[in-house]
Amino acid sequence: MFEVIEHTIEHTVPDTIKLLPFLFFTYLLMEFLEHKTGDGAREKIRKAGKLGPLWGGLLGVLPQCGFSISASSLYAGRVITLGTLFAVYLSTSDEMLPVLLSEGVSVERIAKIVLVKLAIAIVSGLVIESFYVKVLKKTEKEMDIHVVCEKEHCRCEDGILRSAIKHTIRVFLYILCFSLVLTFVIEGFGEETLANVFSGLPVVGELIAALVGLIPNCASSIVITELYLNGIIGAGAMMAGLLVNAGMGVLVLFRVNRHAKENLAILAVLYGVGVFWGVIIELAGILF
Repeated sequence: MFEVIEHTIEHTVPDTIKLLPFLFFTYLLMEFLEHKTGDGAREKIRKAGKLGPLWGGLLGVLPQCGFSISASSLYAGRVITLGTLFAVYLSTSDEMLPVLLSEGVSVERIAKIVLVKLAIAIVSGLVIESFYVKVLKKTEKEMDIHVVCEKEHCRCEDGILRSAIKHTIRVFLYILCFSLVLTFVIEGFGEETLANVFSGLPVVGELIAALVGLIPNCASSIVITELYLNGIIGAGAMMAGLLVNAGMGVLVLFRVNRHAKENLAILAVLYGVGVFWGVIIELAGILF
């Protein structure tokens, strides 16, 4: 038990500390937009959001879940659009790239996985954005960064810097506590136990892999990547799990976005999109 606790702290604390710069600069940006920009400048930011899924997908590919956390906070303040949020989530995959590199996987194979994942993220983000606006006839809400302040019950009149620091500390502690508990559970069960839950039945592998991928912890992306490299799961299940693996992004979304039903809907759509593309890849016989 002591070894599990020690291993949990060793893995969780350093990884969570790495998120601090992303959290701070995200909230600093949001505070600046809230206090210093006028209606005209905000409108330009909104219009630029039409290409959001493209830029969101490209940023999310980088091996750092800080971008998904930033995206969640920015979406809560309606700085970015729904399609952009999904593009970031779908292209993010925590520790996938470092694991592939450490296992000596060829550059060509890695590039194929990353590019397919990026293409899916951008296309899905654009489709979701179009469906949301043109089919559901919804309109993107006006930028309202102050809602994050209301959610955190902070006093944003203290100034941009102090407000950004307060937001950063609150969300950091929230992530740290949740990560410690979750990592402890995963370490207790072990990766072998997680591997045994997968089945060779059609579609079931993708369904289960996506569930594992939703776990907001870098361990889930490591497990999924290792299971694929060891031949335990196929390319479809691997992609399904990694597509939904938005790291701590979803966790922060539930923290800072006050619309609980919307958060659940986003989580459900994210899961559905991951499973859909995983099944398509498996049926198409695509190999990486």
